[in-house]
Amino acid sequence: MNKSSQPLVSVVTPVYNDEEFLAECIESVLAQTYQNWDYAIVDNCSTDRSNAIAHQYAAKDPRIRVYENREYLKVIPNHNHALRQISPASKYCKMVFADDWMFPECLEKMVAVAEGHASVGLVGAYGLRGRQIIFSGLAYPSTIVDGRELCREFFLEQLRIFGSATNVLYRSDLVRGNDPFFNEANLHADTEACVALLRKCDFGFVHQVLTFSREQASSLNAMSVDLATNYASMLHDLVTYGPDYLTPDELELCLQRHLTAYYRYLGRNLLLNRGEKFWDFHRRKMAAVGIRLSRLRVAGGLLGALGDAVLNPKESIGRLLKRRHALKFAALKQNQRREPIGLHAKRQSQNENS
Repeated sequence: MNKSSQPLVSVVTPVYNDEEFLAECIESVLAQTYQNWDYAIVDNCSTDRSNAIAHQYAAKDPRIRVYENREYLKVIPNHNHALRQISPASKYCKMVFADDWMFPECLEKMVAVAEGHASVGLVGAYGLRGRQIIFSGLAYPSTIVDGRELCREFFLEQLRIFGSATNVLYRSDLVRGNDPFFNEANLHADTEACVALLRKCDFGFVHQVLTFSREQASSLNAMSVDLATNYASMLHDLVTYGPDYLTPDELELCLQRHLTAYYRYLGRNLLLNRGEKFWDFHRRKMAAVGIRLSRLRVAGGLLGALGDAVLNPKESIGRLLKRRHALKFAALKQNQRREPIGLHAKRQSQNENS
């Protein structure tokens, strides 16, 4: 496919104080084998050299545009603001976070899958996080799956297939047609966006590692570890979208399975002497989907956790110590990096949990 026949891809990078990694991110866009792209870099009031680095590249390549926010936005709102800057002529949209990057064939491979199947609205691929390959992927050599069937498997089999927004290519009309694109009240809004969109389109997949994400101890990660936000997010997705993909019996099965695991987790945290902030978060998130946090079930979760400890003492003690270490490490990193908290599917905001 030569450049004249390539559909336009709008690449978007939201930036906040990412001077250490931004140049590498931009260079990965410039190194793409696919050449018909434009690039919007949205600076969210950075106080370091991020803005200057972005402008240096924009001065050399007219395909790069730099947008400067007049005032700081929380991360999910800023991601939505960044997506509003995509070109109206673009057919596809690709986010890449400022501390991540793409392998050279990323756009080429993803666009090829999307162009080969008109029903595809999202394309994913394997990714690296540090040295680890993440996400489940589709059964090889399948490159396309019915969106509704994939989400059934997502709920029933608890697949990890979507990754963060860095790992997904979106059809631009889906981005433009859903404003705001990300749910600013959900800490894991990137996953929710995929589940919501796949009600009306199919999912494509490239069996290749195409993106790299750093293992960063950001304020968002610290908060996510501290509150275990994934439990609340999955509960939200099950209640909100489960009826679209599951039979009533399947939905009830998934809800009870998830609530059992959720309360087991909450029960373990009785042993960790968690503060009111922790309990208020989970109480509010359950209430938001019409479920009242049950003290009785938390106590039952504690008994279940203690039962596990009796049957598997070494594993249970190790898990508890690991949890304590993770909480201390997350708190330390949050204190070290004094930035406004806000979503990245890696950096999301405390304010966005309300």
